[in-house]
Amino acid sequence: MNVIMTALNLEHAAVLEHLVDVQPHRHSSGTVFDVGTVAGHPGHQVALAVTGPGPGAAATLTERANTEFGPAAMVFVGIAGGLREWLTIGDVVVATKIYSYQGGRSEDDEFLVRPSAWSISHRLDQEARRLLRGNAWHSFLADRAEDDAPVAHFEAIAAGEAVLNSRRSELARRLRASYNDAVAVEMEGSGFAHAAHLGDQVRAASIRGISDHADGSKATSDREGGQRVAARNAAAFAIALITALEPDGGVPDNEEPSAPVVPVVHNKNTARDNARVGQQIGVNFGSARRFR
Repeated sequence: MNVIMTALNLEHAAVLEHLVDVQPHRHSSGTVFDVGTVAGHPGHQVALAVTGPGPGAAATLTERANTEFGPAAMVFVGIAGGLREWLTIGDVVVATKIYSYQGGRSEDDEFLVRPSAWSISHRLDQEARRLLRGNAWHSFLADRAEDDAPVAHFEAIAAGEAVLNSRRSELARRLRASYNDAVAVEMEGSGFAHAAHLGDQVRAASIRGISDHADGSKATSDREGGQRVAARNAAAFAIALITALEPDGGVPDNEEPSAPVVPVVHNKNTARDNARVGQQIGVNFGSARRFR
């Protein structure tokens, strides 16, 4: 079992398109998870949740999902604002590192940043990078044109509670000065990453589709379908990653579990003196003890 978290309904819907045999799973505290199987991959079951925006809810439901399902891996799927001109709407960013950018110390004339950061699980990072070979993850994109295929990048992402829609604001300047390697900005990643880190080191990754350029054009990008395209592409990459992992129970897709292997034992009995060997049934693999 693996878990995918989303913040918005359109992100949730984009992941749901890849699942079949979906059933609701109701947590005792009221959270409803959609549990289904990746279409065409019966060995990969996914529990899907929608958290709503912001790091607080993401952290709470990440912890809840981890406790409820004990997943092999957890992936957050969503949209993000791009901070680099070379990012195209619909490109995917796999977060190699997630910064919580709001921590710091406020002085009279300056803000001294005190960031927290979480790195992607090494195992998930390695499997995700393999998906770039021949753009294998594109097979999970429906109705795509070869000349308009999205690109996946492995870069740092900044996360906080603000929606950034400017390149000149105080927040934009702080991100550029203190988190210069971050190429995208979003709202839930820090809560998700922190909860996953505290959850007995569960394997975690955050995958984001670029929906706008955080430069004042967000409303226009949203009207033109940027969010939908970004969510679709991020979901496709996440599902490709899930199916690259070991199937539930270690059973390959489309293969039934095999019977346990019983070792072949060549047994020989020797009778001495007045002893007589009758019929022996079964094999003893442990220790034998003589009783009087």
